[in-house]
Amino acid sequence: MEVLSEVFKAVQLNGALFYNAEFSAPWCAHSVDARTVNSHISPHSQHVIIFHLLTQGRGYANLEGDDRQLELNAGDILIVPSGDPHILGNGRPIKAVDRSQVLNQVLSQGLKVSRMGGGGELTKFVCGYLSCDPQLSRVFLGALPALFKVNIRDDPSGEWLEHSIRYSVDNVDASRPGCETVLAKLSEVLFVETLRRYIVNLPPEQTGWLAGVRDTEVGKALALLHRHPAHPWTIASLAKEVGISRTVLAERFRRYISETPIAYLTHWRLRLGAQMLTSTSSGVAHIGAEVGYESEASFNRAFKREFGLPPAQFRSRSKTVRKKGLSRALAKISAVRRQRLTEA
Repeated sequence: MEVLSEVFKAVQLNGALFYNAEFSAPWCAHSVDARTVNSHISPHSQHVIIFHLLTQGRGYANLEGDDRQLELNAGDILIVPSGDPHILGNGRPIKAVDRSQVLNQVLSQGLKVSRMGGGGELTKFVCGYLSCDPQLSRVFLGALPALFKVNIRDDPSGEWLEHSIRYSVDNVDASRPGCETVLAKLSEVLFVETLRRYIVNLPPEQTGWLAGVRDTEVGKALALLHRHPAHPWTIASLAKEVGISRTVLAERFRRYISETPIAYLTHWRLRLGAQMLTSTSSGVAHIGAEVGYESEASFNRAFKREFGLPPAQFRSRSKTVRKKGLSRALAKISAVRRQRLTEA
């Protein structure tokens, strides 16, 4: 799984827990979706992944507009990679409560326990989100279903992670230095561990990027490309490092990734360039060199083919979008702070 480490170094994964719930059956809730969360926490239009970890009881989940329910049990973590609107519940059908309507209140109370329901079987869970670069995260997000679950109680490391999160949430104290940082890091580890387990459990015949990560040769090639994206790779030099022939590498790579290693590398380099354009003040020529282009002109041409805009124009447009997003996010943050002060 070496390639996962390399990818997560680049995508700037940032996690947080924001909801601690004890719901008693029957209950049903429209969960907060990524767009709503993003409007409150991300001024830079990052991609937001939503997750729910059940630590006690059971329930179900389904995407909004889809009646197919996914059964959930204690130890399951539910991942919504694109943060689509979805429903959680347990017990007989009742009208779903829209939690997005009270998100300001949810955020202002921190991780204090929120309770609702009909007084029956208890379900305990914590919810969180992860923000990541929207361009770079496509490599793994595009290969995931819209809604999926993984149980993390099948080995000691998963149990330790679940207990650590539950303990941290139950004993959270915002006044203690580093408390939020610990929770953030635990959420990031939880997501990486969930993705790792999901990959391991893929059927043998599965193809796609995640299955390619699991394949010995393709996974090694991907790790090399992500670790050294600016290296002047050729199919011959890459195959030599992997330890197989060019033909075999090309065939296996195309089987899983549906393109050649060099085409894949080109797309990744340009996404790295886009990320650097929006997050640094480095010049276009410098960024092009950093991602493996010998000249500014060649980087400009390739970038425009990929994104429809030259790098300088792409940067300018992104700044405008960020400023608008920052203004909205600051307004939301101010509203949350005012609510906390009022309650205090």
